[in-house]
Amino acid sequence: MSFVPTDNRLNFAGADQSATAGWQSLPPEYAIPECAPSLEEAQQYCSRLAHSHYENFSVVTWFLPERLHQHFYNVYAYCRISDDLGDEVGDAQQSLALMDEWEAELNATYLSMVEPAPVDVRQDVEKLQTESPARNKVSPRHPVFIALRETIRQFHIPRAPFADLLTAFRQDQTITRYPTFEDVLGYCKNSANPVGHLVLYLCGYRDAERQQLSDYTCTALQLANFWQDVAVDYSKGRIYLPLESLTKFGVTESDIADRRATPQFREMMKFEVARARDWFRGGLPLADKVDKHLAIDIELFSRGGLEILNAIETQRYDVLSRRPETSKVRKLWLVARALTGKVLKRQNKLTTETPRARK
Repeated sequence: MSFVPTDNRLNFAGADQSATAGWQSLPPEYAIPECAPSLEEAQQYCSRLAHSHYENFSVVTWFLPERLHQHFYNVYAYCRISDDLGDEVGDAQQSLALMDEWEAELNATYLSMVEPAPVDVRQDVEKLQTESPARNKVSPRHPVFIALRETIRQFHIPRAPFADLLTAFRQDQTITRYPTFEDVLGYCKNSANPVGHLVLYLCGYRDAERQQLSDYTCTALQLANFWQDVAVDYSKGRIYLPLESLTKFGVTESDIADRRATPQFREMMKFEVARARDWFRGGLPLADKVDKHLAIDIELFSRGGLEILNAIETQRYDVLSRRPETSKVRKLWLVARALTGKVLKRQNKLTTETPRARK
């Protein structure tokens, strides 16, 4: 990649001071407690967090098997707090210090699973034991990791997708501009694609083919959110639009700063929206390669992302004067359409089978 992050890491004493200040700027329940809660308390914590945050769609949809609900809450809680450590503190050094402490909890989670750890997880544990980072503890204390440990154990989830997310959130503290589209894709590789891998792990899929298709969809969703939030991100000092696109279409950073949706800016956004749609198309085959419950969710999230792009188009690609959004009624319609489409596809499959095949 063509950017080089600045290393803003502090020494341990400075990091401790920055982390203390950082925790104070976040909800009190985010802080790492002195004593670990029980598993039941930890699971309740994750469930409350999942239900208390607004997202484009619910963390757990009507179509997801109930046996997976708690595990999705646990993974969501990790992703939510990790994201907030980077986005809601307002100080880069404090955020980096918090993420160091958060990663120490992640490492402690894997280190505490020496026996009986699944083979997939054991390799991560052995690597961490060899490295023996000074800040690692034997066992985590935060409720998210107490709950998440059982999810990791049950579904044999490797450490990489959790750690990759922290890589992206650290990147947000040190990198605010992306010269090329490839650089943006590099960010998506860590910020969005690991979430898709975690979902696949929870649903029993571990193969590279499905992960690749998931990457298309997750990257597309990330791009749709970037294009939706150009003004919001700029207020945080970040531009995720490739700088090469600004140059190509004659858009200046001051256009974004002053929220001027010039003809050139609209043409650039039209180009970027079309590019995001291409990524959504790349992930479409995944819905036919997973069970019906996950297929509906995949279709629902894909349609939701495409609706963001449609909303941008409806505003004639002006995302600066008003943030494009989809209405609650529209979201309910998407749910109905996803469910109906899956039912009709199933019926069509049955009617095309021969009598012998149906037997």
